[in-house]
This record gives sequence, structure tokens and C-alpha cells, in this order.
Amino acid sequence: MDKIGDRFQQETKYSMQTMGGEPLDWSKQPPLYKLYPESKRIPLAAGDTQATLPLDQALRLRKSVRRFSEQPLTLAQLAYLLWASGGIQREQGGFAFRTAPSAGGLYPIETYVAANRVEGLPAGLYHYAVRDHVLEELRLGELGQAVALAALGQRMCAQAQAVFIWSAVFERSRWKYKQRSYRYIYLDAGHVAENLALAATALGLGTCQIGALFDDACNQVVGLDGIEESVIYMSVVGHPR
Repeated sequence: MDKIGDRFQQETKYSMQTMGGEPLDWSKQPPLYKLYPESKRIPLAAGDTQATLPLDQALRLRKSVRRFSEQPLTLAQLAYLLWASGGIQREQGGFAFRTAPSAGGLYPIETYVAANRVEGLPAGLYHYAVRDHVLEELRLGELGQAVALAALGQRMCAQAQAVFIWSAVFERSRWKYKQRSYRYIYLDAGHVAENLALAATALGLGTCQIGALFDDACNQVVGLDGIEESVIYMSVVGHPR
């Protein structure tokens, strides 16, 4: 089998001899925000309203949690986790900067939530509209088993209060960084996931990050084509048991 990972690593290297100064065509920059304009919108509390542990304690207590109680998350807790993992933290110089860093400030990562047990939120699939800090309702119904099957049968996806599902809109980064962009996209996803892990720990909650997944099955759950946008990472979150 062709060692495509090895080839990718070699062929996307930067070198001082080959770096070009090709100007960007700003007219072709993709939108920074994805919206579902026909969806019901659920307002969220301001992102910084939750009492949390100091960062030092969160770092010391963070661990992977795979077993969860029946206690639901509150909508305020979910709102804080969405904001802390990848929400807007400041606006400066005409740009909206987020809590997680992103190569070139392009933010290719989109956040979806499969809600299993969240107070005031019917079970179903939602999209986080980061610009307006609201959830967009995509479809209702119990998705725990479908998400678990898509995650190589990991039952914690059905037992956790919620599953964060992160996709990448590839062209947002590829427009500027071409094939090198894929390196940055996966780094960006890692930044967002670590923010979630620490924010959840600071709320007394647990997470477990998931990279083992059936790509096509995950995309089917979310309704993505797997080409222009594809699921690349997930995390369960909830009350530890």
C-alpha cells in the first residue's frame, strides 16, 4: 500500500528555496461563518457566565472520562462549553478573534452538538452559529446510538450528555495555504478540543476526545458531503459517574 501519510508529510514541507510570494485573490476567500438560515435558532447565555476552577486546577484534574451519570447538562453549561472551545472572545481591528488559535485567523472548524440529555434542549443535532452565539436546530431525535456506531461502536457516545462533533470546511484554509492547509486544520481542531477539555473540567464535567471514527458514517449523521466539509474529530462531555 502506498504510504500516503509519509508522502503528505514530505510533499507539504516548506523550504526557503521553494517558498513563493504569490499574492492572494481576496475575492475568492470563502465565508468565515456557516449558517443554516432555515433552522430554528436557540439563544445561548453569554459565554463567560459560569463559575469555574482556576486554570491550574483544571490542568491537574483533566483526564479522559468514559462513564457518565444520568444528570443532564444545563443549557448554560453547554453555552459556556461552546464559547470556551471556539467562541468569539474579542473584536479588534475589524476581526472577530476566538478562544482557540487558528492559522491565518481562518477558523475552518465547525462545531455540531449531538444532544442526548441537555435541560431545555430536545434530543437532536444542532450547529453552533459562532458569530451570533446561538444553536441552530438541524433535526430532532435520539442520535446516541447512531453517533456511537459512527465512532467505532464507542458506547460512551450514547451515554454522555452531549457529543461535540467537529468538522472542517477545507476551502477556508486551502484558499490560502493550499495542500499545507491540512496540517493546520488538524492543529486547529486540537486547539478547540483542548479548550473544551479544560473548560469542562473547570465546570466539574468530564470529556473524552475521539479520533477513531468511521468518516462516512459520521458525515451521514451530520449531513455533510465528506469532501468540501467533513467530520474530523469528536468529544463526549457530561457528568462523570
